[in-house]
Amino acid sequence: MELSVIAGDITAQSVNAIVVNLFEGVESPGGGTSAVDQAIGGAISSLIADGEIKGGLGEVTVIHTMGDAFSGFAPDRVVVAGLGSAESFDLDGARSVSAIVARRLRRLNVESAATIVHGAGIGGLDPEAAAEALAEGAILGLYRFDKYRTSSKPKFDETRPVSLTLVENDTSKVSSLESGISRGQSYANASIAARDMVSEPANVLHPTKLAEIATEIASAGGLDIEILEAADCEALEMGAYIGVSLGSHQPPKFIHMTFEGDASNPDNNLWIVGKGITFDSGGISLKGGAGMGAMKGDMSGGAAAIASMQAIAELKPNLNVHMVCAATENMPGGGAQRPGDVVIAMGGKSIEVDNTDAEGRLTLADAIGFAKMKGAKRIVDIATLTGAMVVALGSGHSGAFSNDDELVGQVIAAGESRGEPIWRMPLDPITKKQNRSDIADLKNTGGRGAGSITAAHFIGEFAGDTPWVHLDIAATNMGRSVHDWEPTGATGVPTRALIQLAMDLGS
Repeated sequence: MELSVIAGDITAQSVNAIVVNLFEGVESPGGGTSAVDQAIGGAISSLIADGEIKGGLGEVTVIHTMGDAFSGFAPDRVVVAGLGSAESFDLDGARSVSAIVARRLRRLNVESAATIVHGAGIGGLDPEAAAEALAEGAILGLYRFDKYRTSSKPKFDETRPVSLTLVENDTSKVSSLESGISRGQSYANASIAARDMVSEPANVLHPTKLAEIATEIASAGGLDIEILEAADCEALEMGAYIGVSLGSHQPPKFIHMTFEGDASNPDNNLWIVGKGITFDSGGISLKGGAGMGAMKGDMSGGAAAIASMQAIAELKPNLNVHMVCAATENMPGGGAQRPGDVVIAMGGKSIEVDNTDAEGRLTLADAIGFAKMKGAKRIVDIATLTGAMVVALGSGHSGAFSNDDELVGQVIAAGESRGEPIWRMPLDPITKKQNRSDIADLKNTGGRGAGSITAAHFIGEFAGDTPWVHLDIAATNMGRSVHDWEPTGATGVPTRALIQLAMDLGS
């Protein structure tokens, strides 16, 4: 989709459709909606009076004007988007409405459309922020992963509408609206990059391919990147990470990307660490067959981490941002590690492998060890770590665990601002004891009870005193139905929250 901003009159645009809006309870439209209403002979007011248009959030009404039915009015259609209550309308509402409208335009086979900004009038939203939300919602709302479809592709073109123009009557606002649109595109395109990675089948997106994608993003954004091979990781004594990779024919790839936004102050840094299990069979502790295909998405944390660097390179926070993804498969091959094995993580801590299906935390242990060796001052790890997180929070929130109140507060705030909600979970001393091992420093599972908490405690052993947040996205990485700007399938969560965090810390 092509997005642009122009100064002008919304009624004078030569496009297939124009989009206006209406708050719930408004009987006489104002602003741009009023201008359009007058241009089409009061049709909007008539439909309000008849009760057909109520302005409810997500309501979409299409009025066919047939282009030349009204003198001087070129568009074939007017789309009236309901915004709901003016008092409760926020940026999430703007994203939602934009996504819903974009999908309706696609179903109408619209190739060009013009719109006014949603919520910047009586809704009280900052126009620049509202334009940013509009861009995010429209781009994310149109997402589908149809790469492998042939004859079963939908009849309507997934690229439609081809162009969406934001029309602003006040020329003094055009520059700020353009800035908002540009930022929204950066956030949305990064999230789509993450969705694409997660959506790929595991026979295509293996660790080597993930490293290639990261290299492409780094090259396009002018980022530094290094890819450590198995021998490099063995030399660094990453026994926990290497142990997970032993059952696979695919070589592991340890990916490290760097954006230097404050090169003269290397301690001003954020390390984003993503779990990168490109397929998780469970290893010797083999998962059940039902639903195993979804385990191609066990690298969702790594995808979000890698994709966030795309936008960070574009938006350039005053912050040094490092991304680490210890990518591998977890397979039950003849060389695979066994339950009861003991591995030594980077830094010397010994781990009893109680269950080979608790592999993500093993890879994160060495990824965090690497970050600390390199001087990490803040660490955020992201992982589809535990099914227990789904039980605890459902699909509405990602879970956060932390040793630092300030950093976790910043992460939660970043998620809230981008419509990627995060809920803090406890790290208590009672559940920490469940990770005790009789033969090693700790074991990689703490039993059935409090599974998400014991998993977080395990990772926290390697973060130590470094400010650290663990995000468990097992419940939010995949959508089960289209909802607002999130599709069925890979959601891209929490890519935009990570970008926002970097921008907040680097402001």
